[in-house]
Amino acid sequence: MSAATTDASTAESPHPSPAPAGHRGLRRYGVDTATIVAAAVVAAVVGAIGLFAIGQVQWPAFNSSNVTGALTTVGQCVAIAVLLVAVVASRMGALTRWVTPLSWVGISAFATVTLAMPLGATKLYLFGISVDQQFRTEYLTRLADTHGLADMTYIDLAPYYPAGWFWLGGRYANLVDQPAWEAFKPWAILSIAVAAAVAMALWTRMIRTDRAIAITLATTAVTIMYAGPEPYAAVLILVGAPMMITVFHALRSGRRAALLAGGIFIGVSATFYTLFAGLFALSAVLMALYLAVDAIRATANRATDPGALRRRRLRVLGVHAARLIGMGVVSGLIALIVWAPYLLARLRNSPASGGTAEHYLPSSGAQLPTPMLHLTLVGVLCMIGLLWLLLRNRQRTVSLALGIVVIAIYLFCLLSMALTAMGTTLLSFRLEPLLAVILSAAGVLGIAEIARAAVRRFGDIRFLVVVAAVVAAVGVSQNIPDHLSSEITTAYTDTDGNGDRADKRPPGAQSYFPQIDTLIRQQTGRPRDETIVLTADYGFLSIYPYYGFQGLTSHYANPLAEFDKRAAAIERWATLQTPDELIRALDTSPWRAPQVFLFRYSADGYALRLATDVYPNDPNVRRYTVAFGSALFDDPRFTVTEVGPFVLVVRR
Repeated sequence: MSAATTDASTAESPHPSPAPAGHRGLRRYGVDTATIVAAAVVAAVVGAIGLFAIGQVQWPAFNSSNVTGALTTVGQCVAIAVLLVAVVASRMGALTRWVTPLSWVGISAFATVTLAMPLGATKLYLFGISVDQQFRTEYLTRLADTHGLADMTYIDLAPYYPAGWFWLGGRYANLVDQPAWEAFKPWAILSIAVAAAVAMALWTRMIRTDRAIAITLATTAVTIMYAGPEPYAAVLILVGAPMMITVFHALRSGRRAALLAGGIFIGVSATFYTLFAGLFALSAVLMALYLAVDAIRATANRATDPGALRRRRLRVLGVHAARLIGMGVVSGLIALIVWAPYLLARLRNSPASGGTAEHYLPSSGAQLPTPMLHLTLVGVLCMIGLLWLLLRNRQRTVSLALGIVVIAIYLFCLLSMALTAMGTTLLSFRLEPLLAVILSAAGVLGIAEIARAAVRRFGDIRFLVVVAAVVAAVGVSQNIPDHLSSEITTAYTDTDGNGDRADKRPPGAQSYFPQIDTLIRQQTGRPRDETIVLTADYGFLSIYPYYGFQGLTSHYANPLAEFDKRAAAIERWATLQTPDELIRALDTSPWRAPQVFLFRYSADGYALRLATDVYPNDPNVRRYTVAFGSALFDDPRFTVTEVGPFVLVVRR
C-alpha cells in the first residue's frame, strides 16, 4: 500500500506533495475494512461448500461409530497443511498474492470441518435442543419468524436478551429457506468460520504473517473447544482478542478511525452478548486509566512550575477521558439498536419482576479460572503465554494490551464472587474461554521467542520447530471432538423438529410435535405468531414460533414478563373447580391469556412441570408439577385432544 497519493494538480510536478496524514489514514482503514469483508466472504463460501459436501453423505452417528471422528482428523490435517503452505510461502516470499487468501481458506476450513464433520449425520447443533440450547433455538425461531425485535417467548414484550446473532441467524434461515431449528447448526458453524477468518485478517494486520496464522489456528482450536456450544460467544472471543489490541492502540494514539473501530466492536458485542461487552468495556477503562497514569508520570519534572504541571496533567487526563468517552458514545449508540426497546419499557415503569438471569453460581464460578494450570497442551501453551505477558508487558504493545484484558477478567471474576454476598453474580465463569484464548495467543508469541532463542543457541533447527508445532496443533485439534463428546452425542440423541433421532433410535415424545402443530392450526384457525401456548414442553416453542405464556425458567425469562407472578397465576388456575371459573380467570388475567394448553397426561390430571429459582443452591432450579383437573376443560368452549403422552386443549 502506498504511503502517499498524488492529486491532479500535482500530477506533473517532479516532486509531488504527499497526501495529508488524515487521507492516508482513511485510505489505510478503508483497505483494512475491505480486507475484513473479503475474509468474511471467503470464509462464508468455504464454510458453505464444506457444509454442503458433508451433507451429501449419509454418515453413521457419532455416538455409535468412529468414522466421523476419523474424517474430522483428516479434514483438520488438510486445513492445517493449507495453513502451513501459507506460512512457508510467507517466509520464503513466494506466492505473496496468495498467502492471505490461503490463510483465510485454511482457517475457515479448519473451523468448518472441526464442527460440521462430527455433526454430519444430525440436523442439530452441539447440545441438540436441550437445556441452554433450547432457549437459544427458541430465540432463533422467533427472529426467523419476524424481521423486527421480539422476545423469544412472551408476546408484546421488548426483548431482554441481545438479539444480534439471532437476528442475523434469522435472516440466514430465511435466505436458505430452512426452519430455524435446522438452520441453527449451519448458521453457528458459518458464523464461527467467518469470525476465525476475520480474526486472521486482524492478527495479520498487527504482526508478522506466519505468527498471525499460528495464533489464529491456536485461538480457533481453543475457542471451539471451550466455547463451541455457545456460538455467539465464540464469535466475540475469536474477534475480541485482536480487537482489544486495536482498542488499546486507539486510546493511546487517539486516531479517529481506530476509536471508531473500537467503539463499533464494543457496541456490536453489546448486541450479541452483554457479559462480554461489559468485560470489553471494563478492559477499555483500565487501558485508558493505565495510559493516563503513564502519561502523567511522563510529565513529572521538578523544574516545571507546579501550576503549569497541574494544568498539563489535567489536559492529559482530559484527552484520555475524551477518547474513552468518544468510544463509549459510539458503542452505546450501536448497543441501543437492540437495547432501546427494553430500556424504554423500563423507563415507562413497565412492571418487571421474576427475572433471575444472574442467579447461577456453579463450582467453576466460585474459583478464579486457571487454564494455565491444566495438565494439557493447551494448559502448557497458556502458561507460556502468561509468562510472556509478564516478561514483555513493557516492551510489546500486544503484550501490554492482552495483559490488561487478563487483569480485567480476573477483576471481573472477583467482583462476581463478591456480589454473591448481595444475592447475585455476574456469571463470570463464562469468561474462562476468553482467558484461555488470550493466553493461548500470547503463548504462541512466547513460543516464537523461545524458538528464535533456540535457533541462536543450537543452530538452524527451524524444521524441527515447525514439525513440533504441527504435531502439537494436530494433537490438540483431533482431541476437540472427544472434548465435546457429550455435546455432540446430545445432538444425536435429541429428537429434532422432524420427529427423528439422528442415531436412528426410537424418537422421544417430541416426535408428536408435528401432529400437535397441525391440530393447533386447524382448531384455532390462527397463525402461529398470534397464538399463545401454555406448556412445559418448551422444545415445542423452539421448533414452532408460537408464543408461550410462561418461559422455561426464570433465568431465561424476560423481567418484563413477571415470571414469578405468572407462575403463581398458573398454580391458582390449577386449583379452580369449574370451566366457568377458569374462563373467568383467563379473561381477567393481567397478561394475554393462553388460547392453547399443551399438557402431559398423568394420573392426577393434566400436568405441567414448572420451575422455580432456588439460588444460591446449585443446581439453581427446582422442578415441581402442577396438575389441572380434566373437569376444568369438560366444556364446549374447549376442545380436548389426546396425542401420545400429550393432552392438547384449545380454547374455542
